[in-house]
Amino acid sequence: MSLWRSRRAGSYLALVAGTTVAATLLYNYGMATLENDPQPLYRSLEVVFQTFTTTGYGEDAPWSTPQMNFLMIGLQLTGIGLILTGVDIFAVPWLRSALATTPPTTASDLEDHVIVCEYSPRGEAFIEELESRGQKYVVVESDEGAARELHETDRRVVHGDPESIDVLEDAGIERARAVVADAADDTNASIVLSAQEANPEIRVVTLVEDQRLGEYHRIAGADEVLSPRQLLGESFAHRVPTAVTTAVDEGVEIGNDLELVELSIAEGSDLCGQTADAVGLRNRFGVDGIGAWFNGDFESPIPPDRDLETGTRLLVAGEPDRIDELRAEAASTVHPFAARRVVIAGYGEAGMAAGEALAATNTRVTVLDSDDKDGVDIVGDARDPATIDEVGIDGASAVIITLDDDTSAIFATLVVRDLDPSVDIIVRANDAENVQKLYRAGADYVQSLATVSGRMLASTVLEDEEVLAVDRQVDVVRLPAGELAGRTVVDADVRSRTGCTVLAAVRDGETITEFDPAAFVFEAGDEVVIAGTDESVRSFETLFLD
Repeated sequence: MSLWRSRRAGSYLALVAGTTVAATLLYNYGMATLENDPQPLYRSLEVVFQTFTTTGYGEDAPWSTPQMNFLMIGLQLTGIGLILTGVDIFAVPWLRSALATTPPTTASDLEDHVIVCEYSPRGEAFIEELESRGQKYVVVESDEGAARELHETDRRVVHGDPESIDVLEDAGIERARAVVADAADDTNASIVLSAQEANPEIRVVTLVEDQRLGEYHRIAGADEVLSPRQLLGESFAHRVPTAVTTAVDEGVEIGNDLELVELSIAEGSDLCGQTADAVGLRNRFGVDGIGAWFNGDFESPIPPDRDLETGTRLLVAGEPDRIDELRAEAASTVHPFAARRVVIAGYGEAGMAAGEALAATNTRVTVLDSDDKDGVDIVGDARDPATIDEVGIDGASAVIITLDDDTSAIFATLVVRDLDPSVDIIVRANDAENVQKLYRAGADYVQSLATVSGRMLASTVLEDEEVLAVDRQVDVVRLPAGELAGRTVVDADVRSRTGCTVLAAVRDGETITEFDPAAFVFEAGDEVVIAGTDESVRSFETLFLD
């Protein structure tokens, strides 16, 4: 809205007009009755303007009566107040607008870059991945404030409507390697059509919230349609023990004889309460301890004197038979055979996917959602203790929380944990920065939608990167060896410098899992399979691939 047409400006102008009229009449009356010097109204109006603008008083000064002197003091203060108010309403916004950074509207200097339409927390992890790899990119953002903020934080951005062909051309779509559409589902379809018209050869990848709408993205011309919510929901279902399997941590196969597994220390298991050194992962089970999550914080390597309490999650690598032995020791010694019960709070795309996956077992599922729709058993607010009581989480083996916003998910986690200290709570975080909050609120397992989305995009868009496990708390990825060529893992000091663990080498298409890290020398063209947090993987990329 124009500054001159705003309500605040209009109110100020009305105040000035009303004050001026009142002051003119009052001054004219005072001159006639107190100073015995009647004068026309226009003369009084002139004096009022001289007072308000602090330019002087002409022939009327000085005044003989104290009343008129007090009146003039009041008029002077009123004038100063009106001037300061006018500065705040008109001058300050104008200066702020004139001095504000203007986001760019073109990216004419970029080639072989990725165009991201638009900016979101889901794409933040992907952008960080691109930056760590030195891959050029530009974000097309329609909101001017968001575009300005990105520009001020040194992110490449073009301000404009990503559905516009002209804007995509300004973003260099003719020279780009790919377009990523990360807006609303219907907007994404429009972006695909515009991108195909601007450059029919461009590769287009879309993120879809409702998997059922993904087909329309493909009809529009999308090359890849990714559904991270669906994948995350299915992953959550696999975290829930059922009556037929109490250990559901699925491993990541790396070659034929190496498996990477996250597994939990169950209450009452043979390993619960022991230190990592006493457990003897290498000596007793023949597996390598990559790291462990303690209250949501990942530590690598595992501190030998750290107690493995209930809920501690180990990240280990080894032969499948050896992993199975460790898994059996980490599981509870009590094996229930009755059907398990799981509560799902939030029945969106992720909640539906979790429910469908659990339906394939004999797990009894109770669904809670704020909307009355098919598949929902109880309608209510997951943040309301009375609603959770109505659901009845007593006896449930797990509660899966997939709410629309993280603030609600955090509060719901607090409520569930307070009502049942022993139930497993599995939560989806929409934003990665809220993961630790959810752990502090009492969640047992948290996965970020933004993290999963970023990994899926990186694995799809970057041709030399393959993410082997996008739905895990740890990032498992195959990358070029880069500057590791001619060096060993020990020589390069990979683990202490990056926090990553090198699990395998890939040479001429063959995955080598058994190698001496102090003797095996990488060659140009080799690849590595590494595991670590997203931050440590980006550190590896920065050090060895940038």
